[in-house]
Amino acid sequence: MFNKVLIANRGEIAARVIRTCQKLGIATVAVYSEADQALPFVQLADESYLIGKPRVNESYLNIDKLIKAAKDTGAEAIHPGYGLLSENAEFARACRKEGIAFIGPSADVMAKMGDKVEARRVMTDAGVPVVPGTEEAVQDIAEAKAFAQDYGYPIMVKAAAGGGGIGMQAVYNDEELAKAYESNAKRAQTFFGNGALFVEKLITNPRHIEIQVLADEHGHAIHLFERECSIQRRHQKVVEEAPSPFLQEKTRKQMGETALKAVHALGYSNAGTIEFLVDEDEQYYFIEMNTRLQVEHPVTEEITGVDLVEQQLRIAAGEELSLRQDDIRIQGHAIEVRIYAEDPNTFFPSPGQITKLLLPEGEGIRHELAVNETSQVTPFYDPMIAKLVVSAESREAAIEKMTKALHGYEIEGIKSNLMMLKRIITHEQFKAGHTQTSFIENYYLPTITNQ
Repeated sequence: MFNKVLIANRGEIAARVIRTCQKLGIATVAVYSEADQALPFVQLADESYLIGKPRVNESYLNIDKLIKAAKDTGAEAIHPGYGLLSENAEFARACRKEGIAFIGPSADVMAKMGDKVEARRVMTDAGVPVVPGTEEAVQDIAEAKAFAQDYGYPIMVKAAAGGGGIGMQAVYNDEELAKAYESNAKRAQTFFGNGALFVEKLITNPRHIEIQVLADEHGHAIHLFERECSIQRRHQKVVEEAPSPFLQEKTRKQMGETALKAVHALGYSNAGTIEFLVDEDEQYYFIEMNTRLQVEHPVTEEITGVDLVEQQLRIAAGEELSLRQDDIRIQGHAIEVRIYAEDPNTFFPSPGQITKLLLPEGEGIRHELAVNETSQVTPFYDPMIAKLVVSAESREAAIEKMTKALHGYEIEGIKSNLMMLKRIITHEQFKAGHTQTSFIENYYLPTITNQ
């Protein structure tokens, strides 16, 4: 096992990784920008290292500075967290070139799954069902229109090198396609340095369900069942739960087996997530693989009792998985909500000074915090400031616990999405398990437009 690990990330995920390292007796190094020096994760680590100015390209996205920080502090490994450089193959290669263990999969596998067109090809070859779409990035608008004529609208335009909903748009006719093609190509070029797009058939009214996997370097792999991540705004997840209230046991088993088929086809190692769209008939289609820890990983930990960060560390250190598939059982139900510093009506970020932070406490309540009651939420980073996770013996009990917890959660000084989360969790459609990706559009947005 490693003696010292550097966390190349910030906020709540940095704190999350540090806690597991402390449990295992591993020393930690937190890197931080000038904007983050007062945040809790910096104080939580054994050492802290100023990485640069607030903007991400001068700090958390600067590979040379991160490598230097690891070498200066004697860190043997780097945990990339999620977001930022967590799925950057160049970063993984740079770490290994310098003899620093990268806590994640190989750079080659990461690059394959980071290219959405290549990922579709690999999954198709492995026998994993994919949404009908173009085999290569489309060359021009005429090729995109030809696909729409063959399969019919609606279709989805997606950045080939993208993620997080960036460069992604549903379109319903030729006129919308022309506008979406131009705008998303420009956006993809700006964010990813690659303006290539591909198109695929839009699965209407789907659920977004993903399978958590773990695989070691010795050929062993397991899945840890599914997470329901359908409640989203602008293709970003807001509420997640495990297990899904929708899947029948037969489909759950099939999806787990399919995910492992993909893992073995890739020769994958470490933690990863296979994401699917699932239609009303429980037909499922691969959409992407995230080659990292997920934001919503705590709900899987709560229903399985497995510390996913610990498993990541052990796998990266060359250990064999001590767990086998038969060891993994679903125990109860867990729900996570993401708390954002944002205007709940517009979803725009709302930075500012926190003046009060009161957290609910109790059995089955877990907090993943990026801030404290004196923190400044800056405009430089993602506006998610915390995650609230509850677990209980049943979905009904988890909903009740989450409802009480949200009403006991207080944030002052900044706008937040707490009211939005309360409305979602108490909505009759959510309670009934009707959590399609159109949930916010259908049930939340009408409530604020009618105010």
